[in-house]
Amino acid sequence: MAVITPLPKAIRPVHDDVATFRAAFRHRAGGVSVITTGYGEDRTGLTATSVSSLSAEPPTIFFGLNLSSSSYPVLQRHRSFGVNFLSATQKQVADRFAGRGGEKGAARYADADWTSGVSGAPLLLGALASLDCEVEEIIERHSHAIIIGRVREVRLGRDDAALVYWRGDYERLGWMIEEATTALGLRAY
Repeated sequence: MAVITPLPKAIRPVHDDVATFRAAFRHRAGGVSVITTGYGEDRTGLTATSVSSLSAEPPTIFFGLNLSSSSYPVLQRHRSFGVNFLSATQKQVADRFAGRGGEKGAARYADADWTSGVSGAPLLLGALASLDCEVEEIIERHSHAIIIGRVREVRLGRDDAALVYWRGDYERLGWMIEEATTALGLRAY
């Protein structure tokens, strides 16, 4: 019979200790996505690790978005967005959309190749996969909104290593195609 040892109780309730709550979630590895929304100069986006599938029938996803984010009013206006699952080679895209270099709005799209999905949402060329979504519902709770999106188009990219966020930094999960073929002794013809 397995012995279950309870976790020690928290020193303080979590609602009084935001830093501890955030530290706990840094121990959860999550795939890195770039959420894109808007058109032309009225486009922006963000880096997210909170993207999840909601339903396969119909294909529906959801993610959390801070109400104070500059992306929130753009998403509300355009009612469509792209979800781009990043490969391990796209850390610079994640950094730009996280605003780490101070980029805002359309400047976040620099130094990457983009196309439009059926809704017009910007989709990243070279992403592991991209989803073009229309907003189905927005639920505001506390400091964030839960964005529920109906997937209108799926584009699959290369089967490369994924970019993940873990313990406050980006990591790589898996092998790049070139590494796998070299390790297996395969040659391209």
